[in-house]
Amino acid sequence: MRVLLQRVRQASVSVAGQVCGEIGAGVLLLVGVETADTVEDIDYLCRKISQLRIFNDEKGVMNLSLLDTRGQALAVSQFTLHASLKKGNRPSYSRAAPPESARPLFDRFVAVLSERLQARVPTGIFGADMQVELVNDGPVTLWLDSKAPE
Repeated sequence: MRVLLQRVRQASVSVAGQVCGEIGAGVLLLVGVETADTVEDIDYLCRKISQLRIFNDEKGVMNLSLLDTRGQALAVSQFTLHASLKKGNRPSYSRAAPPESARPLFDRFVAVLSERLQARVPTGIFGADMQVELVNDGPVTLWLDSKAPE
């Protein structure tokens, strides 16, 4: 499972011109599910995301987590995070999980993260053509991959 995390001042996701999820200060999470992903991948990423010290303390040092700041999270499914660009000019998405297996894992990711943060995690609409708006804060952008933790 891969997550592109962006620290934001605000973010929203819309489908057909209607906002279906929005947050204030916190993180925007673009989430890609791979065919080999399991609940262990979800648990690892949700723990890591909730505890990452990426928010400034009173001295301006990135020392606080989402849990410390009571920041919000917005999760948007994005299968293109598993694109392979090795051959040719058209991305291959063969590593991305098909929707029938990806959706339950994405839904579980959202539920586990909501439980860890003790707050609702808004989302887009799985499989829809979504428009994402954000005000990046910092900018702080991090890549998390449960199969290649760093």
